[in-house]
Formats: sequence, C-alpha cells, structure tokens
Amino acid sequence: MAHSLPTVPVATARRLLLGAQGLLDDPRRRPTADVLYNLIEQLGFVQIDSINVVERAHHLTLAARLQSYKPHLLEHLLEKDRRLFEHWTHDASAIPTRWYPHWHHRFERYRQKVLDYSWWSERIGDRPEESIAAVLERVRREGPLMTRDFEDRRPEGTDKAWWGWKPEKAALEYLWRTGSFAVARRVNFHKVYDLSERVLPEAHGAPRPDPEEHVEWACRTALERLGIAGADEIYRFWHAVTPAEVKEWCARAAAAGAIVPVLAESLDGAPARRCWALPDWEERAAALPSAPPRIRLLSPFDPILRERKRTLRLFGFDYRFEAFVPAPQRRWGYYVLPILEGERLVGRLDPKLHRDEGLLEIRQVWWEPGIRRSKGRDAALEAAVERLARLTGAERWSLAPPAPPPSA
Repeated sequence: MAHSLPTVPVATARRLLLGAQGLLDDPRRRPTADVLYNLIEQLGFVQIDSINVVERAHHLTLAARLQSYKPHLLEHLLEKDRRLFEHWTHDASAIPTRWYPHWHHRFERYRQKVLDYSWWSERIGDRPEESIAAVLERVRREGPLMTRDFEDRRPEGTDKAWWGWKPEKAALEYLWRTGSFAVARRVNFHKVYDLSERVLPEAHGAPRPDPEEHVEWACRTALERLGIAGADEIYRFWHAVTPAEVKEWCARAAAAGAIVPVLAESLDGAPARRCWALPDWEERAAALPSAPPRIRLLSPFDPILRERKRTLRLFGFDYRFEAFVPAPQRRWGYYVLPILEGERLVGRLDPKLHRDEGLLEIRQVWWEPGIRRSKGRDAALEAAVERLARLTGAERWSLAPPAPPPSA
C-alpha cells in the first residue's frame, strides 16, 4: 500500500529557508570577525557583485543580518586571516576556506572545458598556452599582479569594453578559475592575483576529496541551507556537481534514510512540488525563533531572492532584477531593494546614493497589495533607511512617500 508524502505548508518552508539563511537571528549582535565568519558559513557563501549604486551586494547581504556590520570585517576575513577565499559558485563569491579542497573538482572541470568555449578563445588569442605560461611565470617571479600591470598590446580599434579582455586578462582569469592563482586582495574592486600556494598555502596543499565525498558534501550542505528543496535547487546552490549526480545522491540518501521526500505547498497557484528535506525538518522548524519584528532592506542578490521562482512560491513576491533591462522597459528601477518585514516580503524601494552630496535618496517606495501604512510601519522603514545610510556613509537621507505599483 502506497503511503502519501507529508505536506510542508508554505509558512514552514519559508521559515526553514529564513532560519537557514540567517534572517531569524537577532541582527543586533556585535559583528566581530568570528561572528561574521560563522554567519557566512551558515549561508554557505556570499555573492560578490561590482554594482555600487548604494553599496555593493555582498555588504548589503551581510548588513541585513548584522545591523552594525562594517565592510572592513569582510575584507579582513578575505585578505588577512584568509578564513574566506574568493571563487565561483553560481557567480563570484566569498566562500569559507575550509571548503577550498572541494574546489579542486571545479578547477579540473574548468581546465577541461574553458578553452573550448569560443567566448574564452576569442579573448585569450590564438596562442593560449603561450599567453598562460607567460602570465604564470611573471606572477611567479614578481609576486601579486593586477590586469593593469600587463601592457595592452592589442591594435587600435579592438573592443576594450568591460568584457573585451586583453589576452593577459583572460590568462589571469583562466589561471584563477583553474586554481593556479587566487585573489590575494582587491584594489578599488580590481583583483590582485597571486599563486594559490602563496595566498592559501594550507588549503591549497590539503588532500582533495574523492568524487563521492565531493557529491555528498555539495548536496548535503546545499539542502541544509535551503531547508526544503527540489533536486534542481540542490544542484543550483553550488553548481559544483552535475544534475545527474544530484539525482543519484537524492536516491541514495533517501534509501539510507538521510533525507525524506515531501510535498511542498506554494503561493503561486501551482500544485504542491515533490521536494527533499532532512528527516527532522518538522523539529527544526519548531525550534526556530520568531522573526525579529523589524524591517530589513535586502540586496537584489540576497540568498532568499536568488531563485526567483522560489521567492514567488514561498513569499508571493514577484521580483526581477532590472539593472540590465533597458531603462524604458523597467517596471520598478535600476537597483530596487526588496523590503522584508518579519517573515514577509512586503514591498520594495528604489535607492540612489549621491556620494558627492552625502545623501541617500529613496526615490520611490512601493508596498505590496494588502500592506497598509501605519505609524509603526513607517517608523520601521525609516529606521531601516537610517541603517542603510550609516552603512553607505551618507550623512543624511530622504524618503519619498509610497506610490501605487506601476503597471506591468
């Protein structure tokens, strides 16, 4: 006789995600280097992004969880004590160094595939081995170097825009992606590359996990940080193993009783989805603290927003990052921040930092349908904007009155 699967209510799946991603913890705790490191390990990683309309995404993500966070704390962990290193998950990220040995599998995958991509071959030139060897030898001999330390020998008229890399830049990135180089530090957000054995000597020399250990680590740590997830979401968390390997792991883990199948309900009107959970998911959910009764402004790249379909399923919140959408086609704005109140996404705002004037301008605020203004909610939003202003170094801020949502 077949047994029906347990059903996970939306509220429970949402709380498990918020708890796993550090948004149910008290944000008033003192942000020491140890506290910050433990938070990033809890999250798994923090995505690093260059866009700096108000503050870079990695700092916004951490400040949403630690209200007194200062960017120098992350720099210390990356550049001084090296408990974090920079590499790729689904994108550039700050990652706990204790997991660096697992990146050897990614390095090998890049070595096998990257130069076969036309995108890379077009940038690294027609003699890639020669370019790579020359760049490697120069860094080995001279120490940490940046892209600007290499002369651009391309002829006039060559595309020299953001992605129009010179061959030496492509070689630096190749050597970083494949593990020969590590990011020693950043200067004005530009990478400074050095040999991995000089930047991360212990981690670089540590034994590589075997393929089975690597798959177990990638899938288990992903599910722990998602709470309830389909095999596709487990795969996309790290992008460290293949979808087929994830499906095989799910089958093995379920047969061993290490994970259980569940049906996850949804706010988007779709039928309940078959997902996976740890066996004690109900106990974990019951033990979670209540969400702090405050408003937090989230980065567009916050972990709870990364899977847009999941955000719609769990929060009923339809979010699209529009920085790369042509201005006339944007519905909301270039760098809109979602508003988290307790356990709900209740609105969004459009910020702009005027650095020369020391002014943080909130150009527009939109509450979600059904969210009513009140003195308490207005005060909580103002407090959140004040915290954002402190993070950015703005001396003052302005807040536009709420507006009705723009037409789709």
